Amino acid sequence: MKTINIEIENCYGISKLEYKFDYPQNQNTYVIYAPNGVMKTSFAKVFDDYSKELPSGDLINTSLTSIRKFTDENELEINKDSVFVIKPYDDTFESNKTSTLLVKKELKDKYENIYNVINNKKKSLISDLSKKSEYKSEIEIEIISTFSEYGNDFFKVLKKLKSVITNNVDENLLKIKYNEIFNNDVVEFLKSSETRENLSEYANKYNELLNKTKYLKKGFDHYNAETVQKNLKSNNYFDAKHTINLVSGEEKVEISSLKELEDVLKKERESVFDNEEIKSIFNKIDRSISNAKLRNFRAYLFENKEITKELLDLGSFKRRLWINYLNVFYDKYIDLVSTYESGEIEITKIVDAANREVTEWEKVLSIFNSRFYVPFMLKVVNKEDSILKDIVPAVGYYHKDTNNEINKELLKSTLSQGELRALYLINIIFEIESRKNLGIETLYIIDDIADSFDYKNKYAIVQYIKEVDQSDLFKTIILTHNFDFYRTIQERIENVKYGDKSLIASRTLDGIIFEKVNNSYVSNPFKIWKQDLATSDIKLIASISFARNICEHIGRDDFSNKLTSLLHIKPDTASISIEELETIYKEVFKDLQTLDLPGKERKVYEVIKERGIELSTTLEEGLNLENKIAISIVIRLTAEEYMIRMINEPSYVAGINSSQTGKLYRKFKAKFGKDHESIKVLDNVNLMTPENIHLNSFMFEPILDLSSNHLKQLYLEVQNL
Repeated sequence: MKTINIEIENCYGISKLEYKFDYPQNQNTYVIYAPNGVMKTSFAKVFDDYSKELPSGDLINTSLTSIRKFTDENELEINKDSVFVIKPYDDTFESNKTSTLLVKKELKDKYENIYNVINNKKKSLISDLSKKSEYKSEIEIEIISTFSEYGNDFFKVLKKLKSVITNNVDENLLKIKYNEIFNNDVVEFLKSSETRENLSEYANKYNELLNKTKYLKKGFDHYNAETVQKNLKSNNYFDAKHTINLVSGEEKVEISSLKELEDVLKKERESVFDNEEIKSIFNKIDRSISNAKLRNFRAYLFENKEITKELLDLGSFKRRLWINYLNVFYDKYIDLVSTYESGEIEITKIVDAANREVTEWEKVLSIFNSRFYVPFMLKVVNKEDSILKDIVPAVGYYHKDTNNEINKELLKSTLSQGELRALYLINIIFEIESRKNLGIETLYIIDDIADSFDYKNKYAIVQYIKEVDQSDLFKTIILTHNFDFYRTIQERIENVKYGDKSLIASRTLDGIIFEKVNNSYVSNPFKIWKQDLATSDIKLIASISFARNICEHIGRDDFSNKLTSLLHIKPDTASISIEELETIYKEVFKDLQTLDLPGKERKVYEVIKERGIELSTTLEEGLNLENKIAISIVIRLTAEEYMIRMINEPSYVAGINSSQTGKLYRKFKAKFGKDHESIKVLDNVNLMTPENIHLNSFMFEPILDLSSNHLKQLYLEVQNL
């Protein structure tokens, strides 16, 4: 990728943007300063969409046709896998799921996606089982305990049951109310020696009586008979004039109607349950249920005597019930087990891939631990297990002073925003180092990565970006709305400092434009302006605020006060001449001894007014720092003139010795009320023209961010006051 041509239209607020990024050898980085709201986040999102093969468009005007085209020097589309967007902060690695920071991002996503699919299917099956069984507690735990011989892993238990789960459902078992039997009080009662003795006696008598019936036998009891009866009824068997034969020894009875079958089975049932001996045994069991907590069970057992024989072997009975519940949802069960089995294979592959990255983990941790100033250090805490036991690697957080391990959630709660962002960078460094080792040519879109960092960590980031810049595998576009970070990148990366890789983004009526910026102009604009003071009134005006700050620093209050009179309306504002301004500059700046300003008799205030008129029609979008400062000065002076005239209290105005614009505004508002027709314009003056413009870049950043069109509009509004 020696060249990257971008063409974006109607994507996330970017109406149009075309630019050609050239990357000659050893010149791999661009830095773009983008004031808030211009294009930074949208630009990064378009590239992020592109890398993920997602569509981009305008979220507001959805009917607009969008264009997104990224090509190289051969006009070939850039490989989507070669684009990687680094967001300001992404806390996905903070997830409390079982994946790890140190798994490569793509592997981590695959790992989590597999488990998400499995877990969603598990939740669905468990929900169905819960409704069908009406069991109120943890279904997963109950199934594991029921089939404890298969281990304590839910999925492994389900796999072991695969041979016994069918789609044949026993409707009689579904009638049984699970909670009436399998609760702590009932289970404790049923396990008592007295109860077990009675249940054993009951089961023996039941089997004895069952074997004496004509048609029911062990293995085909009344439950089985009722199931046959229901199936015959639901399938209209007798309505089709079919018959069945019931055989007992040599005797064979032909049954031709449902009523006949019901009568036979009723008689068979009564021969068992109306037997005096079995009734006596049941009554012993019934009488032993004296605990108030067992009242519901007693009533349930009385109405469902058929289950009494099952209560001797609760474990077996419970297994039959859960197998039957799973039979009800056979398709879901099979789908879940199959998904889990295939997922196991994929997880093994992912862990293998992660293990191959083990040296990269250590390298990432080394870079992070040695460069970033945070109160903790990182270690792989289960390196051996992750390789030998197929356990995903985990990072441990250790306090630097005590070397004690810290809980991650506790650590997060104690970190500053900057330190949390530093933690996020672990994945970023891992990604970059992995791509470097794999030889993947990559375009990085870095979106304000240093935002909210303290200075020490900010410079650690800059140093790492500088190292990335030194690899011809990588091309980088750095986006920022932090002017100090923008200047730092310019200073630290040589091809940006001395080349043409420093841009400022502006929004125009035709779309977004990038303006190339000289490094010196950004780092020290006054140095550039001083060369043109005699030929450019605008640069002369813009330099006044800078010169005043210098005078303040060197203790020349006389000069500072004189220059203040050109930034605020004072008694001598209108009388200060160009010649007086020249004298101050020559006295203060030793390199301006030969300065010869034309039109020395001109009044500076009049020149400021004239240039304001000029700028109101010629000011264009772009950096234009001197133009924006000059028109801001005009706006502020005009607004002050208006407020002083309206307030009409000379003694009050004369007593103001600092923050004049703000104090005049508050006085005006107090006198005329917040609803006065001029308040909105004056509000904008306070918002859009800073009270002070200092040499420090932080202080002229607000003016840099202002739209030229907004300043021109405000100028016209102030003139109409």
